[in-house]
Amino acid sequence: MSNDTNTPTWVIDTTANSFEDDVFSQSSRLPVVVDFWAPWCAPCRQLGPLLEKLVREFAGRFVLVKANTDELPQIASQFQVQSIPSVFGVIGGEVVTYFAGALPERQVRDWIGELLRSGQVLEARNLEAHDLNAAVDRYREILQKSPQEAAAAIGLARSLMRLGHFDEAREVIAQLDKRGFLELEAEQLRAELELQACGTTDLEASRLAAETNPADLAARLNYAAALAGAQQYQQALEIALSLVAQGRDGIGESARQLMVNIFRVLPGDSELVQHYRRKLAILLF
Repeated sequence: MSNDTNTPTWVIDTTANSFEDDVFSQSSRLPVVVDFWAPWCAPCRQLGPLLEKLVREFAGRFVLVKANTDELPQIASQFQVQSIPSVFGVIGGEVVTYFAGALPERQVRDWIGELLRSGQVLEARNLEAHDLNAAVDRYREILQKSPQEAAAAIGLARSLMRLGHFDEAREVIAQLDKRGFLELEAEQLRAELELQACGTTDLEASRLAAETNPADLAARLNYAAALAGAQQYQQALEIALSLVAQGRDGIGESARQLMVNIFRVLPGDSELVQHYRRKLAILLF
């Protein structure tokens, strides 16, 4: 921590021993701005006071960590710093944004604004651990101001799903899908929601329908989906695989998609996923 009594606690002169806590541990609570600088660097002497001015102005909404590259060459190398000043935004233990050089104040303000919006998503995600309703409200507030903030929309869908508001969660994912793509977590959420919908099917009735008429491929697919909704994944995968083997169009394609949804909701390294991924790949290729 800086020894300057006029410097607020949200400005930190880091060391090799404290860098991990100053930056990565602290970034789980609020955004951290890491300024790689050196005393001999003229642009650093221009940018440094601006960053300190802004951290005072925002009064605790982010922390400024000053890293002297003369004292911390290994850390600068880990961040692949090629010139100074180099400034990194860290949230939740990950570098999310970066710039180099002494930018004009307007550009630095805009950069910090983007970082703080990402920080608001972190705050909302932290709320999920103990108050899902508060998290939903926070995500909605973020999206009112920044409708294109995908991370907030994903967080909103995730929180709604955990609260059991499945239709609202599906609507959020559908809005994201209109962009023409989905992030990995959004794909996983959509798969969970689709399987959840399958769980509303009467499992015993779908079993009887499939067993009464084995030639009815739609009935067998419905049974596989009901099994997946009931989290009886192995049996669901086996039936779906048999349907894919009978044709790649129509019912076969729907069965393949059911298998993909199951793969997405299960851990990627699970033996069940790996086994049926191999079987499906052999069948398709």
